[in-house]
Amino acid sequence: MRASRHLLVVVILAVPLPVLAQRENAPAPAIDLASAVGQALARNPTAIVAQDEIRRAEALRDQTRAGALPTLTGNAAYTRLDADRTSGGSAFAYASQFNANLLLSVPLVSPRAWALWSHAGDGIDVARTSAQDVRRTVAIAVARAYLTVVAQKRVIDAAERARDTDRAHYQYAHQRYAGGVGNRIDEVRAEQQLQSDEANVQRQYSDLARDREALGVLVGVGGPLDAQEPNLQAPTDVQQAMKGAEQRTDVVAAGTRLTAAQHTVRDDWTDYSPYVSGTFEPFYNTPSTLTAPTTGWQAQILLTVPLYDGGLRYGQEKERGALREESQANLDGTLRQARSDVRTAFEEVRRADAALAAAQQAAKLAGDSLALAEIAYRAGASTNIEVIDAERTARDAETAAAVAEDGARQARLDLLAAAG
Repeated sequence: MRASRHLLVVVILAVPLPVLAQRENAPAPAIDLASAVGQALARNPTAIVAQDEIRRAEALRDQTRAGALPTLTGNAAYTRLDADRTSGGSAFAYASQFNANLLLSVPLVSPRAWALWSHAGDGIDVARTSAQDVRRTVAIAVARAYLTVVAQKRVIDAAERARDTDRAHYQYAHQRYAGGVGNRIDEVRAEQQLQSDEANVQRQYSDLARDREALGVLVGVGGPLDAQEPNLQAPTDVQQAMKGAEQRTDVVAAGTRLTAAQHTVRDDWTDYSPYVSGTFEPFYNTPSTLTAPTTGWQAQILLTVPLYDGGLRYGQEKERGALREESQANLDGTLRQARSDVRTAFEEVRRADAALAAAQQAAKLAGDSLALAEIAYRAGASTNIEVIDAERTARDAETAAAVAEDGARQARLDLLAAAG
């Protein structure tokens, strides 16, 4: 065991440190938005469970259908008595008996079983539309995580530019102090700003690592994923988007649930209807008796009329009516929400674009202000306090521009989701 540990230490020490650092900082594999969504729909547990629910609904349909189809069973019995049973010197029951029969049951007229079969088919439709809505929800979640990675990379770019600018300012202040022209306080202030920017860069990289891992989890891969700049083409016609919202998966799913609930109410009469079933039974007996020949068959038609069940059917009727009203209310609410989402998303896109333009202009002006402050400082017309303030303002303005850019992308994603 000690020899193995020593060998492991030697191997680790033999690996050059740059190689270890390279492995630690290995970039995450990049993926485009369409591929990320496609892989998530195939691997994400929520989407997989939704597909399994469809198969479960189909299995329930098969179970319900059995009540409306014929059934065939086989039976066999061996009986041993202590002695033959006789009467007047003739045996009417032998000590050793064997009986076998087949029983075929056929529902001839069974409205309730047929209705349940149909309702189970509606359940499959509900499961399918619900799965489509789940897929839409997963796709939106993946897209949001994808855009978060893109936005975080923009924030890191702004933070690194601010750090590089502050490093140049610190080097200049240090050279002035070393040459006996500047003063120590200018150098300390510049270095403090540089270290603050470096801490901000490391913090932003930590957030990026977390965002990449979150994207990898949603996509269903065993590691982080990087994102590329997406091209989101949002609708521009409000009326067309409204029509698309009416076909959204959540609206369609709510409509399917309403249809299923209406079918159950429509078929309430089947609870009160009579039903007819038939049976056919061939048999074999050994030994035969006067009342039971060796072979034979019997057939029967049975009419059942449900008269009173303690009020069960009336309670079921009320429950189905309430479920229908709930489904109608849910559909109306979902449709109103879909239309509201479209209107809100269009306004959000318009405002986000305006905010992005203003933030970009503010970042440009902050950069110009920083350049002027540096010129004035190098000319001796101002102190480095003005330069540091300008550097902070420029960094904040660039970060705000990156956030506004993400807001514009998120607004277009919201519009795409609202329009279905």
